[in-house]
Amino acid sequence: MHYDVVIVGAGPAGLAAAIRFGQLNQQYQQNYQICLLEKGSYIGAHILSGAILQPNTLNDLLPHWQTDFPVVAITQEQFLWLTPKRSYTLPIASYFQNKGNYIISLGHLCHWLGEQAETLGIEIYTGFAANQFAHDQTDQIISVITGDMGLDKQGQPTANYQPGVEIHAKQVILAEGCRGFLTQQIINRFQLQSHPQTYALGIKELWEIHKTQHQLGKVIHTIGFPLNRQIYGGGFLYHLDNQQVALGMIVGLDYQQPYLDPYEELQRFKNHTQIRQVLSGGRCIGYGAKTLSEGGFQSLPQLTFPGGLLVGEGAGLLNTAKLKGVHLAIQSGKIAAETIFSALQTKKITLSEQYSQKLQPIYQELKRVRNIRPAFHKGLLPGLVYAGLEAYLFKGYTPWTFSHKIDHLSLKHKKHVLPIYYSKPDNQVTFDKLTALAYANITHEENQPCHLTLKNPQTAITVNLNLYDSPEQRYCPANVYELIELPGKQTYLQINAQNCLHCKACEIKDPSKNIIWQLPEGGSGPNYGNM
Repeated sequence: MHYDVVIVGAGPAGLAAAIRFGQLNQQYQQNYQICLLEKGSYIGAHILSGAILQPNTLNDLLPHWQTDFPVVAITQEQFLWLTPKRSYTLPIASYFQNKGNYIISLGHLCHWLGEQAETLGIEIYTGFAANQFAHDQTDQIISVITGDMGLDKQGQPTANYQPGVEIHAKQVILAEGCRGFLTQQIINRFQLQSHPQTYALGIKELWEIHKTQHQLGKVIHTIGFPLNRQIYGGGFLYHLDNQQVALGMIVGLDYQQPYLDPYEELQRFKNHTQIRQVLSGGRCIGYGAKTLSEGGFQSLPQLTFPGGLLVGEGAGLLNTAKLKGVHLAIQSGKIAAETIFSALQTKKITLSEQYSQKLQPIYQELKRVRNIRPAFHKGLLPGLVYAGLEAYLFKGYTPWTFSHKIDHLSLKHKKHVLPIYYSKPDNQVTFDKLTALAYANITHEENQPCHLTLKNPQTAITVNLNLYDSPEQRYCPANVYELIELPGKQTYLQINAQNCLHCKACEIKDPSKNIIWQLPEGGSGPNYGNM
């Protein structure tokens, strides 16, 4: 199959690029052929976010979008410091305020954007996971290759076997989101990353609540309880329409405590009086998890490579201080389309300087808040003090730039910390992981090659169990990793790949870098729907 451009990933960045290509084709009466590949079973299946939308870039892309897409305007917001039994209201820094922003379902938005792209002539293929690329003699990427379908657990073809398809294109846009599979291959192949990226794990639930507790448009962000003061992160609770609330916990993956379980921290968060009173009498209707690229300005890779561009969160374009990345994803996708369209018109495919120049507004936004996230390496209180100085005094003009730590190197030896004991769930407001997974609507053909493997199975015991008490069981929010003790006291790590939410926290946080995460068959994974 041959196209002018192939876009990998139907998140906000990839869809914005597709829509802009369609608009430019119409405006200049061109017929460039654009293909968009999405590994989820439908557009929005793998999309998970808070999400608060800063609408400026979507306004630029589709000026009349609000006439067709429903949104909830933010009517009030709170920033709370939680202690185990109380809450205290904090001032909201200017860069964190949400006046003029909207609460949305990002999955719904992406589904709607996909419809707009198709009306503009973009070919969209869902359920196709691009897991390889091909290059020519000059090392330029010339195609992406989708994975085979219908292989059994031993990798042998079944009766339903369908070989992968090689899709050739003059340019490739990688819009896979955080820690994208092809994106990581490209970054490593062309050595695009000079400073380490740092990540967080976001875990989210969607609830229907009692009408007496619902306050349409209200936004709450929290710090403090349940996390201790050495862990970067916090909670959120957003009141959507239809008596629904989205709530969750974000935990920086540079934490040191090997007994910490981010999923269990979310359950503790829900038990705080401030949150539990909202949920009491309601019911959970959705669950999911994803990682976030939090490194910001100093962790940005080079965003061009021979044969293509990186866009969106896969390129690290997320404003951690704002807790927002959708607007940057849309903006980068739009700019990528304009840059490539111009190059195709002039028949001069030299994108690096032009793309970088057009991205300057994004670079400037990220540069102004570059020191806020790494300031929290010193702890919650020093981080808050520095964030306040940046908001009201420095305003991003400091001559220094703090560096990030590498997430998987941060865990302490288990003998240097105290274990954490979490309460049993009550099955009304709090749940165990397997119960929560039922709300993620996972689809996974079990008779396929396991997409999670260990470089050395013994390392999971000799290193991870002996030094860190098997942290895989905790940083994974989906019960994928399970210690099994055989007769004779032999222990091994069992992988329940069918539970995987594709968050990739295991690949990031594993202290021994022993876990290999591959793409499963297209269409596998969660189906978040309205999350």
